[in-house]
Amino acid sequence: MKYFYDLHIHSCLSPCGDMDMTPNNIVNMAKLLGLDVIALTDHNTSLNCEAAMKAGENAGIVVIPGMELTTSEDIHAVCLFPTLEKALGWSSYVDEHRIKIKNKTEIYGRQVIMNENDEETGEIEHLLLPATDISIMSAHKLVGDFGGICYPAHIDRDSLSILSVLGEIDEYCGFTAAEFADKSKVPELKAQHPILNSMNIITNSDAHYLENMKEAESFLELPELTRENIIEYLDKQKG
Repeated sequence: MKYFYDLHIHSCLSPCGDMDMTPNNIVNMAKLLGLDVIALTDHNTSLNCEAAMKAGENAGIVVIPGMELTTSEDIHAVCLFPTLEKALGWSSYVDEHRIKIKNKTEIYGRQVIMNENDEETGEIEHLLLPATDISIMSAHKLVGDFGGICYPAHIDRDSLSILSVLGEIDEYCGFTAAEFADKSKVPELKAQHPILNSMNIITNSDAHYLENMKEAESFLELPELTRENIIEYLDKQKG
């Protein structure tokens, strides 16, 4: 069956995420847009995933717990996990490997943790945007050790992407998937970077505002919609 997805969405916990990006607002907007599954991928943390997953259960939307990791090279990579426990384990690991700079809320906005009722339960003091000391070369293996999958984010963008920083996707990285922001750029970049032909290509919104979330366009064909099936699908090299 076809299942419509958006596997890169930020909540109000991300410093650049709008305060309207609450767990319930996100999952209910996803439902209105016709999506079947979404992933919550805040910058360098997974602490709003539990609330989003519970809100998703109430709304009938599968929510995959995840993160948008900023590597030591200042490259963004999406990390997805089959269970909340595995995501939180990775989140704790990343917290130990990121630069701690106090957040300036007047510049970057608040970083708010919420429960499934959209009630504030905490706030992260240190800015979540700066790079970690985790290299893009080791990210896929490290995330795999925590039971998840990692893929380079918005590779077609001119900043914070693996191609804009390194100019290529080294096979040593081990990636089996890659994310595009604009699917019209897929043929051009596949011609320039043949390694993409053996990778699963997905298109996500990277939404920081409710109005940025995309309608149901991108889909995966799976026998059953489960978090495990999606991660298994993305973790297999094509061909």
